[in-house]
Amino acid sequence: MGSACLTCASTYCLFLVSALSLVLLVSSSALATHHGDSPSRRSPKLKMDQAVLLIHNEIHEKFYIYWRSDQCYQCLFQTLSVTSPTKGRDTEMAIVDTRHAITLQLNNTSNVELCRVHYRFREFGNYSLWVKSNYSGTKDVTCGIIINYNPGYTNFPIVIAAFVYVAIFIVLTVGSFLLRWSPVKNWLCKQINPTETDRLINSELGSPSRADLCSQDAHLATWTTVPQRLRSLDTFRGLALMIMVFVNYGGGGYWFFKHQSWNGLTLADLVFPWFVFIMGTSIHLSLNSMLRKGNSRWKLFWKVLWRSIQLFLIGIFVINENYCRSPLSWSDIRIMGVLQRLSLTYLVVSVLELLFTKPLPDALPQNRTCFLMQDVVMFWPQWLIILALEAAWLCLTLLLPVPECPTGYLGPGGIGDLGKYPNCTGGAAGYIDRLVLGENHIYQHPSSNVIYKTTVPYDPEGILGTLNSIVMAFLGLQAGKVLVFYKNQHKQIMVRFFTWSVVMGVISAILTKCSMNEGFIPVNKNLWSISYVTTLSCFAFFLLLIIYFLVDVKRYWKGAPFFYPGMNSILVYVGHEVFENYFPFKWKMQDSQSHAQHLTQNLVATSIWVLIAYILYKKKIFWKI
Repeated sequence: MGSACLTCASTYCLFLVSALSLVLLVSSSALATHHGDSPSRRSPKLKMDQAVLLIHNEIHEKFYIYWRSDQCYQCLFQTLSVTSPTKGRDTEMAIVDTRHAITLQLNNTSNVELCRVHYRFREFGNYSLWVKSNYSGTKDVTCGIIINYNPGYTNFPIVIAAFVYVAIFIVLTVGSFLLRWSPVKNWLCKQINPTETDRLINSELGSPSRADLCSQDAHLATWTTVPQRLRSLDTFRGLALMIMVFVNYGGGGYWFFKHQSWNGLTLADLVFPWFVFIMGTSIHLSLNSMLRKGNSRWKLFWKVLWRSIQLFLIGIFVINENYCRSPLSWSDIRIMGVLQRLSLTYLVVSVLELLFTKPLPDALPQNRTCFLMQDVVMFWPQWLIILALEAAWLCLTLLLPVPECPTGYLGPGGIGDLGKYPNCTGGAAGYIDRLVLGENHIYQHPSSNVIYKTTVPYDPEGILGTLNSIVMAFLGLQAGKVLVFYKNQHKQIMVRFFTWSVVMGVISAILTKCSMNEGFIPVNKNLWSISYVTTLSCFAFFLLLIIYFLVDVKRYWKGAPFFYPGMNSILVYVGHEVFENYFPFKWKMQDSQSHAQHLTQNLVATSIWVLIAYILYKKKIFWKI
């Protein structure tokens, strides 16, 4: 029966990948056909996040067109086009950005503003900007935008993909229900092994072990006799990991599946801190268990140190962007990175646990509600160190003098802040990395150069931000303490998770003033600002509450399919990075500017890693370091 279930589940996963590929490829062809004869796709050849703007000059004078994205906070206007009518030709063509609404400003040769237009262009569209003059004593210039060609709904492939996943989820849910329904279950068991089933029916004694395999009681027994490992934690980790894989593979080419240029959040900005958070939760559960078994702290320390070194070395030598360009070069190797930050965070938080934590026994008093803060007060030395680390981050960020930059600068540099500080990207965080690691050994293409046009390298996984990564992991560690301290008290655990979520949310609201750019410390993934940590911790506690309720309390959901990659997270992460450019994870597309084809490729690759994780789980193969 188990092998049959394995076959069925594998078939379902393969069906998911195949159906998704087929549907999205069909939609990709339809979209390509729809766009094939459109003016926006014929001349010029547009890239994703672009549209054509035809400029009709009816004032017959030379003027300049500047533009600025709404996403670019306090930015300089950039030159879009210079229109100078010659020989009766009064029409020019420009390419405009479609990721966010933009403001167009027209100035004459004396740099006097003629008019201004605010508009949200749609991807692959074709538009006309008409510049006209009215004469009523003084010259009055008016500007207006009309649509020549309105493109199709470029987010349609996402809708199709969502529909396919929901449909498959419904099929699996209905199938699971039918398998638990006695008539279907008995028929299925008979079809799988009719001889054995007939023998059981005709025998007075039967075979209890075989009968249990086809009974609901056996299903429940399998579920309840699994060791004390919480499936919700692996489900949470797997969810974060799969979003990370999808984003790293390109996210279908959609800008909202990529990292935010500076302040604010996108889907891509959620997953890494969630991974750090759940790592902290696992640290407490793991070390508490091993200390209760009598393992010495020194032995555990060396184990933690060795694992941290392994993670750091894998990040440098295995997952390194140098390999995309040429063989490994010591002159420009990136020292920090995702796994490097994970290794340092893991080391510090684990050492804190080994120094101060006293293992809690399995059997704790059931009534501990009178001491609401006891799970915090008991670990006050750790909290003092974490608060000291946060104080260090605040002091270095806000008080460290940075040459040619304002003290406490949190901006992106480039054209931001009206271009006053073009080389101050990241303020103290960028300065410390350049000073300690050197410009050649930090990330060369930060997300800030997309909108803010920055030119200096900046590493989002740099040294200073690692302090707040430790804080994030420690908050996850606190979630682990809640699970241990209130073991088997589901209501208390969920109340504590909800309370922590509210507290973190209130702190974020104060720090950011509930705004993207106007707060004391904005939410910023590149800086790993404290408001970024509290905001993502707020989300993490609440999401963990929901998953814990569904998976471990009510058992409405087993955590599939995220549970499986969550059980093999290091293997999946390293594997998806190493084999990113290999088939079947990537192939040559007919149209490299098609969201449908990119989304097909990225979702298929992500689904394949889920399938790989599922097979490894069934084979009991887990890569631990």
